[in-house]
Amino acid sequence: MSAATTPLTAITYRLRLIVAGSTMRSRRAIENLRRLCEHHLSGEVDLEIIDIYQQPELARQYQVVAAPTLVKLLPLPVRRIIGDLSEEDRVLRGLEVITTVPAAKR
Repeated sequence: MSAATTPLTAITYRLRLIVAGSTMRSRRAIENLRRLCEHHLSGEVDLEIIDIYQQPELARQYQVVAAPTLVKLLPLPVRRIIGDLSEEDRVLRGLEVITTVPAAKR
């Protein structure tokens, strides 16, 4: 499907998950993000997982100071979410998939 025929309602997320090796926190962040993408973003995701030990220049490029960090490049604005992404509501708000916290969670 070309850009000219893509429906306006289709949102493609461009995400970069910056991790530090294969630590437990890194593995947990990867698992949590993949689950969130599968359940909430309907496959409309350009996801790249970047290990700062293998590609330290990308940590500088994305202005990451802690790992794991999820960087949302698109849709704008750019956002950074630090941690293992286990707080689903917080991550979904950061990605702007949901905008409010359900009353039961308050």
